[in-house]
Amino acid sequence: MKKIALIGYGEVGRILAEDLRAQGVAVTAFDLKADGRAHAAQHGVVFAGSHAQAVEGAELVISAVTASQAVPVAGACAPALARGAFFLDFNSASPGAKIRAAGIVNAAGGRYVEGAVMTSLPPYRIAVPLLLGGPDAAALEPLINALGFKSKVADARLGVASATKMCRSVMIKGLEAMVIESFTTARHYGVEDAVIASLHETFPGIAWEKQASYFFQRVIEHGRRRSEELREVAVTVHEAGLVPHSASGTADRQAGIADLADAGLFGPKGSPGFARSADWRVDADRILNRNKT
Repeated sequence: MKKIALIGYGEVGRILAEDLRAQGVAVTAFDLKADGRAHAAQHGVVFAGSHAQAVEGAELVISAVTASQAVPVAGACAPALARGAFFLDFNSASPGAKIRAAGIVNAAGGRYVEGAVMTSLPPYRIAVPLLLGGPDAAALEPLINALGFKSKVADARLGVASATKMCRSVMIKGLEAMVIESFTTARHYGVEDAVIASLHETFPGIAWEKQASYFFQRVIEHGRRRSEELREVAVTVHEAGLVPHSASGTADRQAGIADLADAGLFGPKGSPGFARSADWRVDADRILNRNKT
């Protein structure tokens, strides 16, 4: 793999760019937002002017955008893909969305592989646990693992890897939303210490104070993307014939925190201190006091 294109240059794209460039891999990138240009220039990444320019001549295209854009991005990239180029879809989209994106890419002569990132990327960086799916997954696995990825094939059928990711997100993203709702409400009534003590007694393996601060931080910083993912999770649940009560509620909670973050409640977005409170109580108090003068 001598040239890789990154579509989407947010947190995921920038981390992958840094780790790939450290190995001397040529990287191009495109994002509808232009705020990544400085980072790209710093790391020797060519920031293209369009999807087509970014993917031209690339042996591998990695799509890491918001869940709602997974299929449109596949459509924007497909006409410019080199024949036989791999298209690795990192997006947290439903199995149905992945299958639709695959149809677009494969019809254009590319090789679509779904990717399901199974945990938060920053601690692991390029070595984040990654499930691959689709007929071309087995061919791609050794190529990207040679670059430092930690991928394994989940199934040759499209949708299996994504279903695994989506079902996990019902739990993990739901736990984030529940902690924010529970702990903020407990803070209002002054019973947070008693609630945490009870949780620790029931689940002693979780450091609830530390975990809560981390959950608040991640949702404040990435709630918009998480809410879109949970909409896709809700679609996944619906495709299974169930009503997505938990997934839909989690999406609403994540989106609500994102709205507050966009309004500046937690400080200026992009500033060094944004979403970096060491104590969840600080952020809970901001939420509780937001309507007070």
